[in-house]
Amino acid sequence: MNKERILAKVDELEGYLKELRTVTPERFEEYVGSIEKRRGCERLLHIAIECAIDICGLIVTRLRLGIPADERDLFKKLSEAEIISEGMASKLSKMRAFRNILVHRYGAVDDELVFKVLKKNLGDFKKFKREILDSLQRI
Repeated sequence: MNKERILAKVDELEGYLKELRTVTPERFEEYVGSIEKRRGCERLLHIAIECAIDICGLIVTRLRLGIPADERDLFKKLSEAEIISEGMASKLSKMRAFRNILVHRYGAVDDELVFKVLKKNLGDFKKFKREILDSLQRI
């Protein structure tokens, strides 16, 4: 497995998360009061999710876990191979759905929901990173 490429993507993900932590305002009023902050946070969240999905794809390909039917199948394959936990597979599936809302704007993007994710769910990326790094040491 090309661990260096996966580790480079993990570092890329960490960079996006660090930037997100820097630009995310403390209060919701600050968030909605600045279109630049809102759009910047949305974009960084979008590319952080994309990066996590890319990491999953690299591992599935390198371990020859089969051709996934879709992105959700990536997470299932990794969970079945015990690379990530079932709980993480579920979280990644939710991230993917959220990414689709951000990208395709199904309806309007709910600023309160985005802010809530920024404040309460960024830790899921840290857990994802930990599971990936632990798995890379095992394989």
